Amino acid sequence: MKLSIIIVTWNVRDLAHRLLDSIFQFTDNLEYEIIVVDNDSKDGTVKYLQNHFGPWLKKGQLTIIDNNFNFGFAKANNQGLKIAKGEYILFMNPDMEILENSFKKIVEFMDQTPNVGLATCRLLYGDRTIQPNIKNNPNFFDQFLILMKLHHFLANLPCLKNYLQKSFNYTDKKYVEQIMGAFAFTRKAIMDKINGWDEDYWLWWEDLQLCKDIQKLEADIVYLPITEVIHYEGKSFAQTFGWQKQKKFNKGMLTYFKKNKPFIQYLLLLLFQPISFILTKLTTLFKIKPKSQSKI
Repeated sequence: MKLSIIIVTWNVRDLAHRLLDSIFQFTDNLEYEIIVVDNDSKDGTVKYLQNHFGPWLKKGQLTIIDNNFNFGFAKANNQGLKIAKGEYILFMNPDMEILENSFKKIVEFMDQTPNVGLATCRLLYGDRTIQPNIKNNPNFFDQFLILMKLHHFLANLPCLKNYLQKSFNYTDKKYVEQIMGAFAFTRKAIMDKINGWDEDYWLWWEDLQLCKDIQKLEADIVYLPITEVIHYEGKSFAQTFGWQKQKKFNKGMLTYFKKNKPFIQYLLLLLFQPISFILTKLTTLFKIKPKSQSKI
C-alpha cells in the first residue's frame, strides 16, 4: 500500500461526503486506502457514509472507525494510524475537497526526496483565495500578544509578522518550520519513530507539536505549491464556541510551552490565563466575532 488517508470527522456528514467523492473521483494510478475516524457524531455521519460508499467498504479501500466518545483530534488520528497500511500517511481535515490527482503528485515528490519528513500543499478557501497555512515556530512574545488578543490590532508588529509569516510567498516551494495540520503528508516510518500524535493535546497545538517532533528527527518540512486543495476552514471547529474554544486553545498553548520552552515562559502564560478568559467573555458579550490567525 502506497498511501493511507486518515480523516477525523465530527458532525460534518455532508462535507465528509464531498471530500470522499472528490478523492474517489480524482485519485488515480495510486494504491491507497481511506480511514475515517468518527468522534461520536450526532448527525448520522457513520451510517450516511456507510450507505453512500458501500462498494469501497466491501473491497477494503474505505474503513470507518465509529467511536462512541469524542476522543479529540490527536487520539483519533492515532486510531487511524494504528491500522494504516500505507508507506505514506496523509492526515486530512474532513472540510476539504481535492480538484485533481493531488496525492499522486506529492507521493512522487516524497519518493524523490527522502530527507522530507512532512509536507503540505497550497490550500484554498471556498472562494479560491489562498489560505495561509505556514507559520514559524512560536515564541513567548508572539503568543503573549495572541493570548491577550492584541494580534487583532497589532498584526504589523515584527514578531507577529514573523510568526504568522505574513510575507510568505505561496507560489514557491520552501522548507518551513510549521504547517497547518489540516493537510499533513508524512511517512509511516516517521510517525512510528515519534510514536504518533502527542495525545496530551485534545484539540489545537497538536500540529505544532507534530512539526516540532519531526524537526527533532532532523527531517525536513516542506511547502509544495505543486497542487492545491480547497479547505472550507473550521467547519468542525466552528461547532465549539467562545469559552470552550478559548479554553482548549489555551490548554494547548500551555502544553506546548511546558514541553518545549523554558519553564518561566510556561509559568508567565499560565498567570495570564484569567485575563485571557475575561477578554473572551467580553468579546462574546459584545458579539465581537474573532478572526482566525490565518485571516489576520
